[in-house]
Amino acid sequence: MAETMKKREEIEAKYKWDLTHIFRDTDAWEEAYNRSMARTEEAAAFDGRVAEDPKGAIRAVQELYDGIMPVFEYAFLMKETDNTDPKAQALKDKAMRLYVTAMTRTAYLQPELLAMPEEALNALMADPEMKDYDAMLRQVLLGKPHTLPKEQERLIAMMGEVAEAPQGIFSALSDADMKFPPVKMPDGTEQELTEGNYSQFIHSENREVRSQAFRNIMNTYASYGNTIAATYSASVKKDQFMALSHHYASAREAAMKPLEIPEEVYDNLISVIHEYLPVLQEYLRLRKKLLKLDELHLYDLYTPMIAGYKMELPYEKAFDLVLEGLRPMGEDYIEKLKEARDGGWIDVFPSPGKSSGAFSAGSLRDVHPYVLLNHNDNLDSAFTIAHELGHSMHSFYSNTNQPSPKSDYSLFVAEVASTCNEAVMLRYLLDHTEDADGKAYLLNYFLEQFRTTVFRQTMFAEFEKISHEMAQQGIPLTRESLSDAYFKLNEQYYGETCFMDPEIASEWMRIPHFYRGFYVYVYATGLCAAVTLSEKILSEGQGAVADYRKFLSAGCSVPPIEALKLAGIDMSKPEPIRRAMEVFRETVRQMKEVTEG
Repeated sequence: MAETMKKREEIEAKYKWDLTHIFRDTDAWEEAYNRSMARTEEAAAFDGRVAEDPKGAIRAVQELYDGIMPVFEYAFLMKETDNTDPKAQALKDKAMRLYVTAMTRTAYLQPELLAMPEEALNALMADPEMKDYDAMLRQVLLGKPHTLPKEQERLIAMMGEVAEAPQGIFSALSDADMKFPPVKMPDGTEQELTEGNYSQFIHSENREVRSQAFRNIMNTYASYGNTIAATYSASVKKDQFMALSHHYASAREAAMKPLEIPEEVYDNLISVIHEYLPVLQEYLRLRKKLLKLDELHLYDLYTPMIAGYKMELPYEKAFDLVLEGLRPMGEDYIEKLKEARDGGWIDVFPSPGKSSGAFSAGSLRDVHPYVLLNHNDNLDSAFTIAHELGHSMHSFYSNTNQPSPKSDYSLFVAEVASTCNEAVMLRYLLDHTEDADGKAYLLNYFLEQFRTTVFRQTMFAEFEKISHEMAQQGIPLTRESLSDAYFKLNEQYYGETCFMDPEIASEWMRIPHFYRGFYVYVYATGLCAAVTLSEKILSEGQGAVADYRKFLSAGCSVPPIEALKLAGIDMSKPEPIRRAMEVFRETVRQMKEVTEG
């Protein structure tokens, strides 16, 4: 990144995405907008008569949304590059009105399909003319036993805002009302502490800085503990109500069954991770030794073990590194990445008003994915390129090989391709880095991916399981009961090696993901699947690459577990998780060898 942030108009065109690939200008966008708005009325004509012509109704709704998607994405992407631009905001608002209008005018489709006899739906799914829609109809049939009569569904829908209240209350409290004490820096100055910059402090090489930040964050949340416990308890009870009212046995089943994920996946994850907690302790002992600490605290877990090492990676150099690292994916894969780099897919540098972070927008079937970056000249940004292009290639292959109704892939596999890219690239870097500090720095990066994405997210998943089971058993979800459960989990995961800072008991209070029940496990399963796939690709070569392409190309044509089976792994079994954990064990061994040898 440049020393000073450039204005958008000062950035060269080759570093900005080209939205003319979607529409040549806003006049063309307006024409498409008007066509789509007219189609909402055409689709609405099937309201009340889906059973008379289900094929026509399904196609009309699909065609409507196929037309809306480029209209919405163009406006969304334009605003992402400058959130202060009133013209972009106006386009985004107008696109949102179109989307809401479409949702309102097509809300009849799912209920009316569900009202049809099961035999009629099965016959429709088996009809060769409806082959493109069989996955959608499979989902309809899956939900049929859990759909209430129309009036009852209407009543539940009416309480939608109430159901979302716990998440909204938590967000208002943590993002707006809560203020944290500042952190006193080594030079005597004070720096503001927020949720947004906490990561900067907890990664600090200065131990007092990270200790202060940790205690200031956790103690502030603890001061709101009764309110947060009541808010989270309401969220859990909402999940239970929604699940039981729709004839699911539990909130977990209600979260996983619609995604076609067996609940054993959740339990296998927790069970296997427990098996490998001794390896985590081995890693933590190594961390303690390398940091030269008499006592390893929980606020010492994020700071780099290799102090002071940096890799300067300007964008061009970082992208070249990605291209080299992903050679095992095949030449056609590499050529498509070059097309992304040179063909207006990517918006590279930060500029005033541009959204932070990074993402891949891959829903445009007739164009190509778009990638937003905010590149800094470091290793993290290089891996971000690989990660977001993994998402983009998943979207590209899915959009190319599946019809529109089957092209969107499941949340369960959404992080697999992105993380697989990172794992393959990391192996390349390790094989081509000769100096010990550089190799140790990369190994540290990989080990932290395992600790934060597999072990930590599994611990979160286990906390969710415990808290929901407590509620099912009638145990009140109070500040004390929840904090006690969370502290005991930390003892189980970290207590053998780490000093158990009492403040950690309050950490559950700051995790927003807990307000979207039974979701965090997919981060852990996704990384395990990606690591296992990367090992297959690197050890088996083109045969494994060909199988991996089948997975990338599957979309939602088959359930997500079956899509991963196309690549040669079965995530309904514990073996892929164990294989990933063996990679973790081997990485710990390599880190020891590099740092002690």
